[in-house]
Amino acid sequence: MSYVFGPVPSRRLGRSLGVDLVPFKMCTYDCIYCQLGCTTDKSLERQPFVPADKVLEEIKEKIALKPDYITLSGSGEPTLYTGIGDIIEGIRAFTDIPIALITNGSLLWKKEVRQAIANAHLIIPSLDAGNTLMFNAVNRNHPDISFEQMLDGLIALRDDFTGTIWLEVFILSGYTADIAEVKQMAACAKRIRPDRIQLNTVTRPPAEEFAMTVNQAQLEEMCQYFEPEAEVIADFREVHNQTDFTTTRDAVEEMLQRRPCSIDDITTGLHIHRHEALKHLQELLADKRIEMVRTVNRIFYRTC
Repeated sequence: MSYVFGPVPSRRLGRSLGVDLVPFKMCTYDCIYCQLGCTTDKSLERQPFVPADKVLEEIKEKIALKPDYITLSGSGEPTLYTGIGDIIEGIRAFTDIPIALITNGSLLWKKEVRQAIANAHLIIPSLDAGNTLMFNAVNRNHPDISFEQMLDGLIALRDDFTGTIWLEVFILSGYTADIAEVKQMAACAKRIRPDRIQLNTVTRPPAEEFAMTVNQAQLEEMCQYFEPEAEVIADFREVHNQTDFTTTRDAVEEMLQRRPCSIDDITTGLHIHRHEALKHLQELLADKRIEMVRTVNRIFYRTC
């Protein structure tokens, strides 16, 4: 399938049916921690990238697998897709499975974007910084998006959106792990007024080597500074261990036993989506069954 993948295990959403709406690495940011690598097309131009009717057909074929959520995310920033509202309305016309949108929140200052996503059930936007300097350093934003615009958009979302908002706050060692920075992000989060606040950090190979993780204990200590009190995102291991996930994960490991592979080798060889491959690689890395090798311009995986 061209646009739909999974269901894949999600730390927050259980069995998530992913919907990829934009070309690979077309985004408004070039985040230093991105698991998909550096942005190749940084843009603010919203476009009709994919045919909505084809996307909806693929979703219909997959809902028999009974995912917990249908998740609009993908290989770039999904709100850059002008047909996102049509996709949400189309899904709601044939299923009551809840729709989640994972977004970096960079375009929410545009009223037409907020209107287009208004009928999602759950929106998970990101907040990666509490000031302009850190915003520029971590998100490497498009020059036409300011920190103030981004924050105003997140605040406006709460005013307009009647569904549920989970705010993801991404913490990076050497950048936003400092308590003073955390307090600034907490102050922003209070203005945004989400239903839940979730702290996250690097768990997969990032775009830049200097984007480093924060340990569990530090994250848990930071939770107290947020209102409502934040939670550290935990793995749903019982979901990850279901047969439909372990079968593909075993195939990934078998492929790496034959030779080291890049993410592109795995997706092409096993005919799976990049996001699905990343989920399985994360599990194998966590279990120390494989290791990552970074070269000058590529990342490879191999068995230990």
